Amino acid sequence: MRTVTWPEANARRLARQFAGAATPDAAVHTMLAAQAQVASAAELSIALRLREGTCVDVRAGLADQSLVRASGLRGTIHTVAAADLGLWTGTFATMPAGRMSAGPDLQPSPAEVDRLWAAIGDTTASAAAPLTLEELHNGVVDRVGSWAGDLVMPAFQTMWPRWRLVQAEAARRGLLSFGPNRGRAVTYTAPPTTAPIEPRAAAEQLLLRYLSAYGPSTPAAYAKWHAAPIGWATRTFEALTGQGRVVEVDLEGTRAWVVHDDLDFAADPPTGIRLLPYFDALGIAAFPRERFFPGRAAERALAGGQAGNYPIVLVDGEVAGVWHQRKAGRRVTITVEPLFRVTRKRQAEIEEAVERIGHLQDLRPELVVGEVTTGAHA
Repeated sequence: MRTVTWPEANARRLARQFAGAATPDAAVHTMLAAQAQVASAAELSIALRLREGTCVDVRAGLADQSLVRASGLRGTIHTVAAADLGLWTGTFATMPAGRMSAGPDLQPSPAEVDRLWAAIGDTTASAAAPLTLEELHNGVVDRVGSWAGDLVMPAFQTMWPRWRLVQAEAARRGLLSFGPNRGRAVTYTAPPTTAPIEPRAAAEQLLLRYLSAYGPSTPAAYAKWHAAPIGWATRTFEALTGQGRVVEVDLEGTRAWVVHDDLDFAADPPTGIRLLPYFDALGIAAFPRERFFPGRAAERALAGGQAGNYPIVLVDGEVAGVWHQRKAGRRVTITVEPLFRVTRKRQAEIEEAVERIGHLQDLRPELVVGEVTTGAHA
């Protein structure tokens, strides 16, 4: 059995994440997905992985739909490459559907669920422009009747209409995605049409891609990354192991898996300082998490053990601080809270990282080294 050390595994992950993608959709293809509940953070995550280009190029990718923002992975908004939509919808079809947050007597029947999905898909596909939530609501109700608009779904101390019980699953089926905001209003649109992938094949392909990007890993870590049952993840690992497509390695005493022909861990050790924004894919997927967030970093940069709620400072490839930015016009003040001794060399590296964050956003950065007082993002 191949033995892999933590430094080897971490170095390879970073080398692959920051190899310098030619286009935003190529960067996201490598990341698999960029969590986008903070849209500006997702843009920055993607731009940091480009060989050239900035957040402007990421927004252009969203405008031309080579990138798509949709709900799915972990039930949150993610930016994915449009070319990968079939991979995601196919994989989601193998996963158990979430429970509906309404009493059994208020839930739509299976036949009504199908009608609601069809209405959502037809409403987005036939629209000349992205729809606000109200316009989407009206389109669904017009197609299936007023019962779809009955307020039956508890949400944020209010009630939502019945059709929204199936909205998340409609997104996972590729029936709607997010368009550009109209003022402050969120909009919805039909995602680009892509060739479907048979669900089991999609689930296996996605796991291979995940292991290539973030392996070695385990079924438990993969299930956590998906926010899915461990049994579901284990079945895919076992299927690929039985086919000889993934193999077991020893990751410093932990059983973990990699793609069978992807055993090269010769990447150079990561050096220098990087600033990664909220919910960056690398921090969320890092395994084992306690090695990526060592010592004090786990206390400062995780929120109840959850990664992504703080922007993180990487020092030689491991988390060693947090940071925060505050924008004002064309300026951005970036506060870096280091959990390491700031030597003259490290100060220069911090300044270089801050300049890059400013450049990618077309903002003039100002560095403050000190405590970050902003709390964790929900």
